[in-house]
Amino acid sequence: MNNHKQNTTTNTTAGTTAPATAKVSPAAKNTLLILNCVLLSIGNCGGPLIMRLYFLHGGERVWLSSFLETAGWPVIILVLAVLYFDRRRKNTNTKTTFVYMRPRLFFAVAVIGILTGLDDYLYAYGVARLPVSTSSLIIASQLGFTAFFAYVLVKQKFTPYSVNAVVLLTVGAAVLALHTNGDRPEGESKKAYVMGFVMTVGASLLYGFVLPLIELTYNKAKQEITYTLVLEIQMVMCLFATIFCAVGMFINNDFKAIPVEATEFGLGETKYYVILCASALIWQCFFLGAIGVIFCASSLLSGIIIAVLLPVIEVLAVVFYKENFQAEKGVALVLSLWGFASYFYGEYKFAKKLKEKTRSSQQSMELGQAYISSV
Repeated sequence: MNNHKQNTTTNTTAGTTAPATAKVSPAAKNTLLILNCVLLSIGNCGGPLIMRLYFLHGGERVWLSSFLETAGWPVIILVLAVLYFDRRRKNTNTKTTFVYMRPRLFFAVAVIGILTGLDDYLYAYGVARLPVSTSSLIIASQLGFTAFFAYVLVKQKFTPYSVNAVVLLTVGAAVLALHTNGDRPEGESKKAYVMGFVMTVGASLLYGFVLPLIELTYNKAKQEITYTLVLEIQMVMCLFATIFCAVGMFINNDFKAIPVEATEFGLGETKYYVILCASALIWQCFFLGAIGVIFCASSLLSGIIIAVLLPVIEVLAVVFYKENFQAEKGVALVLSLWGFASYFYGEYKFAKKLKEKTRSSQQSMELGQAYISSV
């Protein structure tokens, strides 16, 4: 799907080095891409809703919410263990490697993990102060930041179709801005609302930087990028993000406050802990899907999927939290779907053109060989 990823390490026309990715059949890679798109969709839609549910019924711990965004990382250990034993079963004659990540890549991913932890806190702070529809609207600006940093960091090549997609999705977010007046939650001060707004913009900008940074890390890894390695990257990134947020929780005495908050939670103590666990798992789907899409395609596509799901989150907020649904949200939904279709049509055209070019080259080689043979 991505026009600058190759199966071997090469220099692109833009002057960047593409990562050495494992040889995977187009069908397998497309299946993997679809799977990661589904994971990203589940996390992107479910994460904000369940986080807001925590705050609506008495939850007040921002550091705890940010901690939960990456605390589900141990699940990846189980997946990596299954993959390891499967490799070990198939490769009986050779020594099976358990960890693929080299120290150079580990330290780079650790830094990205700390940035992700900071982004988690900024986002959780915004969700605590803003309605889901408003925070999602602000996060939509992330696509613009992703496109900018993708161009700066990885020299992302833009086609008329991808530019059209970015413009349509950005306009869709701007249309949603028309209904934000007067949506300040009842009983919340203007200062707290503004702080929530600013923090969410910061989260949008920072994650717009993190997505291309992950792609740049793939490009500069100097080792073969397999999906197993992608899972290791996800695990290390989330581990350091979780450690960062755990330090904040410790300083803020959140660990001591959890049992007290559970007993006072509006939906009951049992549902309080269910919400915490579900939040960790759903957000893990988001992060795993995001870096998986980057592996299969690009950081720009990951940003586009996040943006195109904005109206879906808006609709879900209306259904579950009775937030108002104005005509602007319907217009934004149409623009988002249009932008999404534009991007994939452009990718389809590129793939078709590449296929025709490859076929033409093969025919030229065959004709040349036939001529040499006849001579």
